[in-house]
Amino acid sequence: MGGTRLSRSVVGALLVAAIAAGCAPAAGMGDGAGPSGGQATGAARGGPATEPPAGTAQARPPGTPRTLVKDLAVPWGVAFLPGGDALVTERVTARLLRVTPQGRSSAVGVIDGVSAEGEGGLLGVAVSPRYSDDHLIFVYFTANDDNRIVRYRYDGGLSDATPIVTGIPKGRIHNGGRLEFGPDGYLYASTGETGQGEMAQDRNSLGGKILRMTADGKPAPGNPFGTLVWTYGHRNVQGMAWSPQGRMYATEFGQDTWDELNLIEKGHNYGWPVVEGFGGKGRFTDPLLTWRPAEASPSGLAYADGSLWAAALRGRRLWQIPLTGNGSAGRPIARFTVEYGRLRAVTRAPDGSLWVTTSNKDGRGTPRPGDDRILVIPTH
Repeated sequence: MGGTRLSRSVVGALLVAAIAAGCAPAAGMGDGAGPSGGQATGAARGGPATEPPAGTAQARPPGTPRTLVKDLAVPWGVAFLPGGDALVTERVTARLLRVTPQGRSSAVGVIDGVSAEGEGGLLGVAVSPRYSDDHLIFVYFTANDDNRIVRYRYDGGLSDATPIVTGIPKGRIHNGGRLEFGPDGYLYASTGETGQGEMAQDRNSLGGKILRMTADGKPAPGNPFGTLVWTYGHRNVQGMAWSPQGRMYATEFGQDTWDELNLIEKGHNYGWPVVEGFGGKGRFTDPLLTWRPAEASPSGLAYADGSLWAAALRGRRLWQIPLTGNGSAGRPIARFTVEYGRLRAVTRAPDGSLWVTTSNKDGRGTPRPGDDRILVIPTH
């Protein structure tokens, strides 16, 4: 199930199409690092972005954050168990932690086989929606040869490790890594194109995609191509969330020009590497809104209290994006700018608050006393 690269002729055709549209190849890093100054990888910039309409969405400001847990090492993923405790991954240490709403933290175990290089390591975590019956949890991590999704039974300890998807392309950058169960009960995973933009347009590759699967790692019923692929043409998605109406949204790292918030629809092509930001012109699906990378580099995403909330790495802020009644995005509002540094995960807790993790120890931030930490932010 490994990634298959496009032929040179196909890559050339993509570049010709981009150049014909007035685009120029460029290259950049992921995870909010900014431009790398490296050689072009087939990526091309899109047309100018436009301001989203203000709409009629209401944006109630969040409450005051409080620190729940301190002194963590790059907490990357957060998923809640039925009783209100959360499972938290640490990217570099490969530790899986259990954190209570009162702030008590304990180690569940160290995930075997994790290779933490570059942006890789122990990334996403998800809890089965039927956990009370099946006691299953899922983690996404970078191994020696690939990124993979592994299922465990968790009942006081980890057992029955079962890789359910292997062969997801890995790289020093753009490993994707978010895991979420959708309202349909199926598991969604975001993958990156590892800096090889052509993967995103290759539906035979698992890189640069959003995948949808059963708990056994099989293509979920109704997938558009009969494979794991749900959508394609992505650069590096690290945030996925659903509104109460069942609409799916995702954050995506741009290259040098535009980061994106996308409405995710079955089978759609989101344009990378031919276009960055707006400019799909009917061939590709345009984003709902864009940011400059210096203001965002968006990672985790959650829905709470009428808004989407996007954690920004390079932007060092929490973006609140109010949603209108028809699911479109109102004007985003920056919250807590610079105050806590780089923000990685944002997850809605059972009580309606947001759990937000900092990522100041990821090699690109400036750690402060107590970093990294989990913040709890009331939203109502």
